[in-house]
Amino acid sequence: MRSRTLAAALAVAAVTASACGTETPAPAAGGGTLTVWLMNGDLSDRATAAINAAFEKATGAKVTVQVQEWDNINTKISTALAQDTTPDVIEIGNTNVPLFAANGALTDLTPRRDELAAGRTWLPGLAGPATVDGHLYAAPLFAGNRAVIYDKQVWADAGVTAPPKTLPELTAALDRIKAKHPAPDFSAFHFPGRYWFGALQFVWDAGGQLATQRDGKWAGALESPEALKGLQAWKDFQNAYSSPASRNVDTKAPDQAAIFSAGGAAAILDTSVNTVLKNKPELKDRLGTFPFPSATPGKTQPVFLGGSDLAVAAKSRHQDLALAYLKAATDPAVQRDAIAGIDGWTPISTELIDQVTPALPPLNTAFATAAKTSVATPAAPGWATIESDKSINTFFADIATGRRPIADAAREFDAHLTEALGAR
Repeated sequence: MRSRTLAAALAVAAVTASACGTETPAPAAGGGTLTVWLMNGDLSDRATAAINAAFEKATGAKVTVQVQEWDNINTKISTALAQDTTPDVIEIGNTNVPLFAANGALTDLTPRRDELAAGRTWLPGLAGPATVDGHLYAAPLFAGNRAVIYDKQVWADAGVTAPPKTLPELTAALDRIKAKHPAPDFSAFHFPGRYWFGALQFVWDAGGQLATQRDGKWAGALESPEALKGLQAWKDFQNAYSSPASRNVDTKAPDQAAIFSAGGAAAILDTSVNTVLKNKPELKDRLGTFPFPSATPGKTQPVFLGGSDLAVAAKSRHQDLALAYLKAATDPAVQRDAIAGIDGWTPISTELIDQVTPALPPLNTAFATAAKTSVATPAAPGWATIESDKSINTFFADIATGRRPIADAAREFDAHLTEALGAR
């Protein structure tokens, strides 16, 4: 699942298929050639070159990078992994790794996890979905996540001059903004009802989970007291501070960044200010960011991490070289200087985030801080069904609109989760 940070939006342009080059290089003497699939729009030429250079220096081998389009990519990966001429290393959206690990198409990296982690603590939102039934099937490549973007001028006009650090401070600020802007089509905090990435933060913050695993079987867990508490907290927040028209929509229809830049909201939860600035560049000096505060004082809400992992095809004939490529991509220096330093993605460990944060522009630090606390989606092949059938979007919209009582909606969606996550 993709989710670009603010820093990435301000970084270099995305990679193109021709830029990475599709010509097969001549193998280095005694080194061989590795075929790597990377996704269009994720890593820039420079970041890709940095990984390749580290790999080639370590192995003496060469790399053929083949850039893939996102359209119908899961089917294309499934087909490629079944062939004897499979690519050696494949970039996979982090929440989709279980889909390919379940049938034995990916190499089990568990024995090499410590070697790949290099003493760092990988972010749970990246490593969690790649760990299926206790076995690691991919290594994190980069992450992206969400933080609050707000208009400092609108907040100051309402008497709020500093970003909130606690949930009570946030709601108090939004109450003042709401009183200053009573029009029903104005949102103190625009929060679409189908925005499951954001809504989940409230569930996790209350200690709830989407699903839990016992004896190798997944089951929906939204009927737990903790999850129900989080769902109620999210509905209360959404209904109080987002316009009634937002309760049954997602972030792109209508576009929440456009609503914000047009003055229809004082704050949004998003991955980037880039679209806001594209719509209205003059807002640049008026924008501020902060992590969404937790109900627990001193903490921030756990976030959903989008991003990518790198997996090794089980049928690859170059297992050692493929592992070396993963080591190059996860190397702390490459992560710091290329993944974060060039492309602006959130690096893959808490230690690396701490290293890069002091050098970030002020607007970017909120995203880095928020990424340090994440929760993984269920590491089950059926999770792909939940994302693709949009049932989770409808679930949260049912709650936001009041179409379904929270307990009823949770019970019905738990049944769907249990069925989908249990499918093989």
